[in-house]
Amino acid sequence: MATDSIYHVENLTRQQPLATQALLANESRTRREGLLKRSGLEPGEGLLITPCEAIHTFGMKFAIDVVFIGKDRKVRKLMHAVPRNRIGFCFSSEIVLELPAGAAQQTGTVVGDQLELRKLSK
Repeated sequence: MATDSIYHVENLTRQQPLATQALLANESRTRREGLLKRSGLEPGEGLLITPCEAIHTFGMKFAIDVVFIGKDRKVRKLMHAVPRNRIGFCFSSEIVLELPAGAAQQTGTVVGDQLELRKLSK
């Protein structure tokens, strides 16, 4: 995936990093491509999709955790270990963070947690 922005996503409520290297998908092409060409995500990796209220896993090769994030950077909804061929949505979200399956549970992340998105590179 071609992008020039990498973010660190921290769960401030739990004082846990959710992603240490989350790529930003904020253009039509990168949002459309998403993780479709990937065979997996390593621990610490993720994809931030914005703007985004809905995702799908059609054509995906692996399960993911999905974190729907509101404008206030609070977790609005979580989907754990979403398998292929599923759809998820949260109309109050502005950003979606896709993570390796199990990452949200490992960090104790729940709905209502406050997140911080910090840009690492341009």
